Amino acid sequence: MSLLLGIIIGLFVLVFLVVIHELGHAIVARRNGVVVEEFGIGFPPKAWGKKLKNGILFTVNWLPLGGFVKLQGEHDAASKIGDYGHATFWQKTKILFAGVAVNWIAAIVILTILALAGLPKILPNQFTVPSDASVTTSPVTTTAVTAGEPADKAGIKARDQIVAINGTPIKTTTQFIDVTRENKGKTVAVTYERNGNETTVDVPLRGDDKPAFGAGLGQQETIRSTWSAPIVGVGTTVQFTIVTLQGVGELIGNFFGGLIQQLSPDQTVRQQGAKNVDTAANSVAGPVGILGVIFPAAGEAGPTQVLFLAAIISLTLAVMNTLPIPSLDGGRWFVTALFKLFRKPLHKETEEKIHGTGFLLLMALVIVITVGDIGKFF
Repeated sequence: MSLLLGIIIGLFVLVFLVVIHELGHAIVARRNGVVVEEFGIGFPPKAWGKKLKNGILFTVNWLPLGGFVKLQGEHDAASKIGDYGHATFWQKTKILFAGVAVNWIAAIVILTILALAGLPKILPNQFTVPSDASVTTSPVTTTAVTAGEPADKAGIKARDQIVAINGTPIKTTTQFIDVTRENKGKTVAVTYERNGNETTVDVPLRGDDKPAFGAGLGQQETIRSTWSAPIVGVGTTVQFTIVTLQGVGELIGNFFGGLIQQLSPDQTVRQQGAKNVDTAANSVAGPVGILGVIFPAAGEAGPTQVLFLAAIISLTLAVMNTLPIPSLDGGRWFVTALFKLFRKPLHKETEEKIHGTGFLLLMALVIVITVGDIGKFF
C-alpha cells in the first residue's frame, strides 16, 4: 500500500511543480501581449477540455507526467500581433524564464515553511542564521534490516528506534557502531522503541569481519528557525542551487572526460575513464528511478520529507531549465540570443531542426537512463 501511495504522492508532486512552471510561462506571456492558446495538465491524448472566458483552451490529458502551455506563433520568426515571435527579445526572455522563477519561488516558500517546522540538515555547512537556529537530532533509527543477521533474528525491524545497549543510552549512530564493535562476538541487550512501546531483546553480535548487528542506521539533524525562516528559505535555495550546478558540472565532466580517457593508449588511464563514465551513469536517475525508488519512499515518509523532496525537485527543475540545452527553456533562449547576437534571422525550419534534434537527443538519453534504471532493480 505504501508503494502505491508513494507513487501517487510522487506523481502529484511532479505534476504540480511542472504545472506551476508552465503557469509562470502563461501568465507572463499574456502580460506581454502573447496569446495563450492552450494550457494543459498532463500530456496528450486529451481526456477533457473546456474553453475559458479568456479564450484559453484548458485541457486535462491522459499522461500524468507534467503539463504544457501552447502559445500563438511559438516560432521566433512568427510576426503577427499576439505571436510569441512578435515579442521583443526582452519579453521573450521574461516569458522563457518565468517558469524557472516560479520553481525557485516554490522552493523558497517550501524551505521557509520547513525552516519554521523543521528543515532536514543534509549539508555539513547548511545555511542558517546562527542567532536564530536550533538544531535537534532524531533518535538512532534502523533504516533496513538484513535477513538472517543478528538484528533480524532478534525481531528488530526497519524504523525501530534504538534506545540503549546494555542499559547505556544510545544518542548517535557513531556511538552505536563503537559499542557494537567493542562487543563483537558477545550477546548484548538492545532496547528499542516501536510504536511508542519499548522492548529489550538479547542480540548475539557477529564476531567475524561482517557487520556485527546487521542493520542500516539513520539519524536526521533538523534545523528550526523563527524570525529568520524567510532568510533561511532564500539562503538554502541559493546554496542548494550552487550544489546542484556543481553536481551537474561534475557529472558532465566525469562522463565526457571519461569517454576521452578511454581513447588513451595508457591502460590505466582507460580504466580510470571507464570508472568515471560508470560513476556518471550511476549518478543519474530517469523516470523509472524516480518513480521506483524516490517516490515510493514518500509513502512511508512524513509530510516534512515529502515537502523537502518537493523543494529539491522544484529547485532541480529550475536549474535544468537554465542550462543551454536545446528544447528546454534555457536552450531556447540561448539559440534566440545567439542568432540575435550575430544578427541573423532564425527561420522556422532552422529553429525546428535545432530544438527537434535537441529533443530527440534528450529523449534518447532518457531511454538510456531508463534502461539503466530497470537494470538496477535486477
